[in-house]
Amino acid sequence: MKIFVYSTHRFEKPFLQKAANDNHELIFSAFALEADTAKLANGCKAIIAFTSDDLSADVLDDLYYHGIRFIALRSVGFDHVDLLKAKQLGIKVANVPNYSPYSTAEHAVALLLALNRKLMVGQKLMKRNDFSLDELIGFDMYQKTIGIVGVGKIGGAFAKIMSGFGCRLLGYDPIENKGLALKTGLVYTTLEEVCQQADVVSIHCPLTPETRYMFNKVLFAQMKKGVLLINTARGSIVNTIDLLAALDNKTIAGAGLDVYENEKGIFFRNHLNTIIIDQLFDKLRNNQNVIITGHQAFLTQEALTDIATTTFYNLNQWEKGKSSTNEI
Repeated sequence: MKIFVYSTHRFEKPFLQKAANDNHELIFSAFALEADTAKLANGCKAIIAFTSDDLSADVLDDLYYHGIRFIALRSVGFDHVDLLKAKQLGIKVANVPNYSPYSTAEHAVALLLALNRKLMVGQKLMKRNDFSLDELIGFDMYQKTIGIVGVGKIGGAFAKIMSGFGCRLLGYDPIENKGLALKTGLVYTTLEEVCQQADVVSIHCPLTPETRYMFNKVLFAQMKKGVLLINTARGSIVNTIDLLAALDNKTIAGAGLDVYENEKGIFFRNHLNTIIIDQLFDKLRNNQNVIITGHQAFLTQEALTDIATTTFYNLNQWEKGKSSTNEI
C-alpha cells in the first residue's frame, strides 16, 4: 500500500520504518496535514496522521478526492477527526488505543517530583552561583493524598507508582477497577471529593465534550489550598485562564503540564527563529510555579514501538480487506 505520513518527526521515523517491514511504500513529510497539504497525498491509498494534523470535514473531502480511503492515527486521541464526515465518505479511521502506559505515568511522576522539590528553580539559582536553600522547600510524598482523575491504564500505572511512595490514593472514574483498588488501596469517590481532599491532583482522562474545561474556577475553588496540579492528558481539560487565576491566589501552589489547550501550532515544532504570539501561553510558561513540557510524556522507546506496531497492524488489516479492531 502506498502511504503518506504527515507531520513526520525525526524521532519516530525509524520506528515507523521498522514496523512497516518493507511491506508498504512510505512517503514521509514534515508538513502537517491541513487544507493546503491534503493534495500531497495524491495517489496514495492511506495516510498516517498525528495529533497536530487537521482532519476536519473540508480536509477529509480533499483527502477523499485525492484517493485516500484509510486514515491510521498514530495517537490515542481522535478529537481532531471529524468522524461523522469520515463515515459519510466511507473513509476508515483507526487509532492506537493502547501503548506503554508507563511512559505517560512516569512522566507525570517526573513533573510532580520536579515541581515539588523545586528542581527547575534550584537549577536557575545554581547557574547564578546562588546555593541558598530558602526557596527550595518541598514536602514528603509519603502519606500525602493523591487524587487521580481518570483511572484507566495510564491512571492505573500512575496509581501503582504513587502507592510505592506510601501515598493515600483517591480516584475518580466512571468505571471502577476493583483489582487496582485492592492492590494499591485506591478509594473511588466523586470528582469534588478528590479535589477537596487531595494534596496532588493528576489528570489522566480523555478529552470529551464532558471533560472539556472540567477543571475550571468552580472546581479550583473547591481544592485544598496549596495543591499541586499535574496534567499529562489533554490541554483543553483545563481552563488555562482559570488555572492562572488559581495560581495567582495560591489555591494551586504549582502546575506540571505536558499539554496546553492551544498547543496546536506551537508544540512539536522548532520556533527558534520565530516569535510565538500567544499571550496566554507566555503567562503560563513564565509563571515560576509552572513546569511545562512539550507534549513529550509518551516519548519512550517502548511507547514509540507500540504506536508504530499498532499503526501498521491497522493498515495491514485494511490491506487484507479486513476490519481493524481499533477502528473508531
